[in-house]
Amino acid sequence: MNLVIVESPAKAKTINKYLGKDFKVLASYGHVRDLVPKEGAVDPGDGFKMKYQQIERNDRQVQAISKALKTADALYLATDPDREGEAISWHLYELLKNRRALKDKAVHRVVFNEVTKKAIQEAIDHPRTLSMDLVNAQQARRALDYLVGFNLSPLLWKKVRRGLSAGRVQSPALRMIVEREEEIEAFKAREYWTIEADLTKATQTF
Repeated sequence: MNLVIVESPAKAKTINKYLGKDFKVLASYGHVRDLVPKEGAVDPGDGFKMKYQQIERNDRQVQAISKALKTADALYLATDPDREGEAISWHLYELLKNRRALKDKAVHRVVFNEVTKKAIQEAIDHPRTLSMDLVNAQQARRALDYLVGFNLSPLLWKKVRRGLSAGRVQSPALRMIVEREEEIEAFKAREYWTIEADLTKATQTF
């Protein structure tokens, strides 16, 4: 038996029908790990080292995957094909490895852009390894979310309203707006004149 992991339980049901009795398809229900919710989760002084913990609400899914792996020959990580999906596969892989659930089992990464029997079968027939470039791209994005949000969100709660969050996109955009507004306020009006003239040179006017 081969174990296939996707993100969505609805997708898991459909894919299970396509792959048949030699495969079992389970869902991770999205992310399985995230940064620890406290200061020091990302350490810029130590190469931006990141500290993760398992997401408690998805523990049941991780337990089910670990149990199914005991009788599986191989693990196919079939989360979404974007960098977030790649990161979910990597986090699940790391969790299972730390639990010693993988042992000597083959681990494959498969991606497909449509949920059709042909696309899924092609993906299973042509697996690849996890792309750490995609994983690190998602980790960089998450680190920025944390480093910006962790420092700015409490300020927003104090100055504006509790519950607001500052992210890697909103914060630079807000700064650009504020700086532009400061330029407008600091503008000093100066009188100027526009002069027009009709001239002639060697019988040519201009």
